[in-house]
Formats: sequence, structure tokens, C-alpha cells
Amino acid sequence: MSRLGASFGFLWSSAALSNLADGVLKVGAPLLAVTLTRSPVQVALVGAAATVPWLLLALHAGALADRLDRRRIMVLANTARAAVLAVTALLGLLGLLNLWLLLAAVLLAGVAEVFADLAAQSVLPMTVPAARLTAANGRVQSAQMIGNDFVGAPLAGVLVTLAPVALFYGPAALYGVAGLLLLGMRGTFRPAPTGEPRRPIRQDIAEAMRYLWSQHFLRTLAVSAGLLNFANAAYFAVLVLWTVGPGSAMELTPSAYGLMLTVFAAGAVAGSMFSERAAGLVGEGRLLVGCWLTSALLLTVPVLAPTPWTLYPTALLWGVTGGAANVLVISTRQRLIPAELLGRVNAAYRLIGMGGMPAGAALGGVVAEFAGLPAVFLGAAAVCVGAVMPVWRALSRRISSPLTSEGTLSDISRSR
Repeated sequence: MSRLGASFGFLWSSAALSNLADGVLKVGAPLLAVTLTRSPVQVALVGAAATVPWLLLALHAGALADRLDRRRIMVLANTARAAVLAVTALLGLLGLLNLWLLLAAVLLAGVAEVFADLAAQSVLPMTVPAARLTAANGRVQSAQMIGNDFVGAPLAGVLVTLAPVALFYGPAALYGVAGLLLLGMRGTFRPAPTGEPRRPIRQDIAEAMRYLWSQHFLRTLAVSAGLLNFANAAYFAVLVLWTVGPGSAMELTPSAYGLMLTVFAAGAVAGSMFSERAAGLVGEGRLLVGCWLTSALLLTVPVLAPTPWTLYPTALLWGVTGGAANVLVISTRQRLIPAELLGRVNAAYRLIGMGGMPAGAALGGVVAEFAGLPAVFLGAAAVCVGAVMPVWRALSRRISSPLTSEGTLSDISRSR
């Protein structure tokens, strides 16, 4: 960590704590919802509530990240999340906890997450040298996976079982400390002024959208990522109904479900940490396509072989492939997008990449209600396989070339 600098150390520590809070809330909210309702539509709404802010706010949050101090945005967003969850915990102690309060808490925490995440991805290139971006992103992604799933997932299962109100108090404290750690970063984290008069924010957003759409490779990645996230949102919004509780296909306990996500996180940590080395061996293009395609095909396993003995190895491979792919895609965006546009173009990319997740989660619930859970899982796998094809075609000429001639995804995109 020392080679990446003290500021990165504070940023990484803050990311580790905030992602632990994310993990407890992300896993605990659906598990808590299952105790309040067994309706697939209502459970899926919890997943949709966490992601719908990306659809509504991503572009404006990205534009603000290109205007304001990015560290300050992260501090304020973490403080806001802490406050929302502390109030929710208090209402829970008063006996007012219900599905609608849970949805409101998840939605408001998701609003703050949009601002925090976009500012974090934009501030990272201001913290470490460009040559170290893949390594830095690998460490941040590892912290994210450890927090979200390796620690957060089993902790969420325990909290829902023993003390549901702690599902809100714990993350509130973690977000508060994460915000304080960011104050240790030294330097300037506001984008350099362009010297031009300040324009209306809609013009900044329009400029970012035009830039993204003019870059063939970035546009292809964004559309493919959007389809992958849409399908995975539908899949994982209802997976808990397939795996957890009496009458489900696997009849796991909440703690066993949390353990499955811990296995997923272990794989994601490994994939994130070793992505740089693996890309050096096989090339970034091959690695990305291989990871996405493998992950898509693995979505069929819980349907074809619904047992814990197949679910846990599948979760491990989901983690490995997802972790490695995320590091490659994030590092590529940070290399390709000009610094003065990074917040806005990142936001535009993530709007395309994540904007369909609320609809995917809601659609997963509706399809499960009327056609059954297997239809959701097999349909999602088919969509994911199709989503990989445009990237495969964009990289096909370089992927088929000798291993030693393939550079980074950024180099490949420029060559085309």
C-alpha cells in the first residue's frame, strides 16, 4: 500500500469500511424483506430501490464530481448515509419497521451511494500515478468484495436472525467512520478549472454523453455492461427465494445464504488481486471476454443442479470472473477518459451500465410470479451470453493475434 501513497491508504481504508456497510445492507435488506413478505414482486422491489437512484441521478452526480471537490462529495455522502440509517434504526426500535420503511431506507442510502461512488472512481486517478491504476483498482475492488460479501454477507445473515435493528445501526457507524477517514487525504481533489465560463449543468452532461457515444469501444463496453447488469439484477433479485427458507429449492438458512456470498467474495478478492497478473499472461481482451462468458454460463448451474454442493463452487467462480472483469473495465475507463470529463463520462457510462438494473430487478419479480423462478434464471443466462458478443466482436481481431502482441484494453480500443 505504501507504494501507492498515504492518500490512497486513507481512500482505501474508507472504501473498506463503507463497502462493509454496503455489504451488510445489500445482503441484509432482502433477507429482512423475506421475513416481512414472500411475494417475489415485493422482495424484488428492495433490489430495485437500491439501484433506481443510478437511473435518476447518475448524470447530475457525475457533473458535480467534475465541478466540486470530489473528496468533499464523498464525505457528505457518507455522512448522509449514516444519518438515514441511524434514523431508520431508531424507528425500528420504536416498533415501526415494515417493508415500506425498509424500502425508503434502501432508496435514500442508494441516493447517497451514487454520489459517493462516482466521486470515488473520479478521485482515484488524482491519488495514484496512471501506471498504477490497475493495481490500485485491484486493491479497491478487493476491499469492496471483502466488505460487501466476505464479511458483510455472513454478518448480515447473523444480524437479521438475531437483531434486525442492528442491520441499520452497524452500517450507520461504519459510514460515519468512513467519512472521517477521508479527511486524512492530502492534496487538491477538485478538477482543474478549464478557464471557460461556467455553463449550465445540462450542457456539461450533454458534452459527456456526446463524448461517450463518439468512442466506439467505450460505447460497446457500456451497452454490454448494461445488458449484463440488467440480466443479473433480475437473477439475483429473486435468487434468495430459490435458495432460502422452507419450500425453496435448496432450503438454506439465512446464515447459509450469507456463507454463499462469502464464498463469492473470496473468489472476487482473488480475481481482483490477480487480474493484473492474469492480464499480463493472456491479454486484457481475452481475460475480459473469458470472464464475462464464463460468468454468464454459470448462471444456469443453480437451476440444473440445485444443491449447496454446486452452489458454493459456482459462487466462487462468479466472484473470480466478476472481480477480474470489474478491475479491467474500471481501469480502462480511467485511462481512456480525459481527466476533466472523468466524473461526467463515468456517470454516463454507469447510467447505461446500471440504469437498467431497477427494471431488471422488477422484471425478475414479475416473471418469477407468473412463469416461475427457473424462467428468470435461464432467461438471464441467455441475455448475458448475448451481451458478451459485441465486446467479443470488437476485440476479435486482437484476441486472435499472438499473446505477446496484445496490449491493454485501452491500447486495443485506440488501435481500432
